[in-house]
Amino acid sequence: MCFTLQDSHFSDFVDTLTEYETKNVLATPIMNGKDMVAVMMAVNKIGAPHFTAQDEETLKKYLNFANLVLRVFHLSYLHNCETRRGQVLLWSASKVFEELTDIERQFHKALYTVRAFLNCDRYSEFFDLWPILMGKVPPYSGPKTPDGREVIFYKVIDYILHGKEDIKVIPNPPADHWALVSGLPTYVAENGLICNIMNAAEDEFFDFQKESLDESGWTIKNVLSLPIINKKEEIVGVATFYNRKDGKPFDDMDETLMELLTQFLGWSVLNTDTYDKMNKLENRKDIFQDMVMYHVKCRKDEIQNIMVGFSKFKVYFTSCDFEFSELDLVKCGIKMYYELGVVDKFHIPRETLVRFVYSVSKGYRRITYHNWRHGFNVGQTMFTLLMTGDLKRYYTDLETMAMVTAGLCHDIDHRGINNLYQMKSGNPLAKLHGSSILERHHLEFGKTLLRDEALNIYQNLNRRQHETVIHLMDIAIIATDLALYFKKRAMFQKIVDQSKTYESWDGWTKYMMYETTRKEIVMAMMMTACDLSAIVALSVAAEFWEQGDLERTVLEQQPIPMMDRNKADELPKLQCGFIDFVCSFVYKEFSRFHVEITPMLERLLNNRKEWNALKEIHEAKVAKLEEAKKAKEGADDVTSAANQGNAVPAPSQSKTCVIS
Repeated sequence: MCFTLQDSHFSDFVDTLTEYETKNVLATPIMNGKDMVAVMMAVNKIGAPHFTAQDEETLKKYLNFANLVLRVFHLSYLHNCETRRGQVLLWSASKVFEELTDIERQFHKALYTVRAFLNCDRYSEFFDLWPILMGKVPPYSGPKTPDGREVIFYKVIDYILHGKEDIKVIPNPPADHWALVSGLPTYVAENGLICNIMNAAEDEFFDFQKESLDESGWTIKNVLSLPIINKKEEIVGVATFYNRKDGKPFDDMDETLMELLTQFLGWSVLNTDTYDKMNKLENRKDIFQDMVMYHVKCRKDEIQNIMVGFSKFKVYFTSCDFEFSELDLVKCGIKMYYELGVVDKFHIPRETLVRFVYSVSKGYRRITYHNWRHGFNVGQTMFTLLMTGDLKRYYTDLETMAMVTAGLCHDIDHRGINNLYQMKSGNPLAKLHGSSILERHHLEFGKTLLRDEALNIYQNLNRRQHETVIHLMDIAIIATDLALYFKKRAMFQKIVDQSKTYESWDGWTKYMMYETTRKEIVMAMMMTACDLSAIVALSVAAEFWEQGDLERTVLEQQPIPMMDRNKADELPKLQCGFIDFVCSFVYKEFSRFHVEITPMLERLLNNRKEWNALKEIHEAKVAKLEEAKKAKEGADDVTSAANQGNAVPAPSQSKTCVIS
């Protein structure tokens, strides 16, 4: 475009400021694609009153080269900006994740690390406070953030980059401090806006600046101020940058860079909040654990009552605990460790053993079936399988100690409801443990007791021995999940079949002792056999019915027949099915594996015989009721037919109309 002084587009503003006389101008835009990035102007043609068409053509030809140079420069500028932005985010991220405990230190580390990339003389960080008002405090009447928080800056950190680098921390800054007296940080926090002031001297925010702000002679020339906003869209602070190093105002690229930095810092607050919540939850967990341990631990007077004399422990499959109180069962549990010979061998302090077993008994809830008596029964059955069933030949003393301990702890803190109910009801245990929910909880509870120094019966084991017993307890307790039992049946049957191929017990025993996997499979099946050796099936049924009641009332679902109190008459049939489908396999195979365990199978078969007799009685009653019902229905049919035969036939009528 070519124009002269008489053109309406011409302005003499520059001439007035520079005292230069403009006579004619040739101007053309420089484009980057569809965007105009600059304007090139030729002023005052020499030797002629105005520019000609030839001059325009010459400028256009030159413009092609200038456009290329400018584009290269622009791409280089963008590349530098992106590199700078990437460095800022990378370095700030590295520092943010180094410090998770304190938001102030987190911000400070991040902002101090990236100071070389910020391209400014000085910057300040203002921390906003969410006050907790206690007592009689006058209502707040000052500015508030868009989310309703009071704008109270409780700390300012001032980073000085010009001259000698320095950092000034100003707690509870006074209202007349130069960083606050302008009112810009308050304005940004109140409105949540980015403020880019290109000429501070002419802006009303900085009318107070009559002289330099420090002894170095530093003054504010241009400012970029941004809110720091967290993920909840709450303003937690303000970052303000002063005086771009090259003297120019902060541009769009600076705004984008600083906005990304403050946005990243704001979002990183979530990490600090999460970490703080985790610490509080951890502390709360420790408090609750201490409360539980206080009520579970054995007192000194209780220790003395238990330690007064132990009777000889019976190691027979015919043993029955009905005659024993719960305290007697604790004494029997302690005696098992002496019978195994592990107390002296592994230097278990006597009082520690007493405390542990008694604490385990107190860890069981007073519920219908899965109580301390059941826990002891499983531990005692494990002990009997090892001693009377002669399965101890495959295991070391360390392993037998772990197996009996697992038996005692296997259902500790059982709630009387199964894994499926835990998942359906959304219980926290189901969220904590993905599979074998209750079994993992029992295991963790047992480990928690063992972590207490006063209860740790493993305290004198070396590191490798300790790892071994904990590993075996893991396997043994998790194995009580019947879902895993069905997966291991074929493996156990294969081991039993293989044992029959050996001519001598010594050869087979040596083979088993040095094969860890086979020993663990046998141990898992032993835990199942112990857990299924229920003495009082009616107690199991009663607990199932209680869960069924919960499913019907709380979950509003129809329980399965086994847990439906309304189908209690079907219990004998259900028991026979459970014995045939679940129990019979494990006891048959163990009887085949070791003939000494045959009494358990015989008891099972005798038990099934009794249940089957009850089932037949129930079925006979049901059949008799069905016959009576059918007979009654037949009599009713005969009576109805007779009544119809004696009735007067009604006159025939038209199917389409009635003629009167």
